[in-house]
Amino acid sequence: MSQLCLLTVIALFLIPSLGSGHAQTAHANRTPVLVELFTSEGCSSCPPADALLAKLDHEQPIQNAEIIILEEHVDYWDDLGWHDRFSSHQYTERQSQYSARLGVDGVYTPQMIVDGTDQFVGNDSFHAHRSITSAAQKIKLNLSLSRPVVDAHKISSSVSVPGSSPSQAHAELYAALVDSTDTTDVHNGENGGRRLQHAGVVRSLQRIGSLKDLSGGALNFSLNAPSDAKLTDMRVVVFAQQSNQGNVLGAVVTDVKP
Repeated sequence: MSQLCLLTVIALFLIPSLGSGHAQTAHANRTPVLVELFTSEGCSSCPPADALLAKLDHEQPIQNAEIIILEEHVDYWDDLGWHDRFSSHQYTERQSQYSARLGVDGVYTPQMIVDGTDQFVGNDSFHAHRSITSAAQKIKLNLSLSRPVVDAHKISSSVSVPGSSPSQAHAELYAALVDSTDTTDVHNGENGGRRLQHAGVVRSLQRIGSLKDLSGGALNFSLNAPSDAKLTDMRVVVFAQQSNQGNVLGAVVTDVKP
């Protein structure tokens, strides 16, 4: 633990804060690691996990890792006193598929998953640091995103693998539109009376193609932002994941900045 703490301190001095922007070139010498958190505003155990995810994003404390976060709000808490405005059954289904593949008995919140390979209770800081450190040792695809173009609430970009050929692995390409931060005043349910802080909230997630599509060059895609979205505070995340929601082979993130 002492060595891990030392690395964390060093990283805090070397890595710029989130306020300087989350451009895809900000951590050029770091390996991207995708960290997903399945959470809910109706779950009293979730705020500490939400806070851990935000801290990982803001501080980038793991040497050699560029932590790219996705906070996915499930919908199975919505009938228990508070309807989570960010919840979607799509994210519940994604979590269920992970559970089936990773041998987890059912679904739970908060659940953190690193690079599609390791799952654990989402507020377990030690496990998160260990898992991200391990994931950062693996070779990843060098995905690159073009600067997003904004047309009303439609965000367009393209993804490519410059300077190399994409892997022949059977993998899907996904794009997510993400709120950098959010705040909710919860009035009912287990978190009633609390103001919850979120980071990396997924507002849209869709499959945009397969890895083999990049063999012919850049792949164009578009995402639709919700009507209540603040585009200046959003990010685009693209990741390649083996079929059947397997290992994450690469990921990239950039700010929208209309």
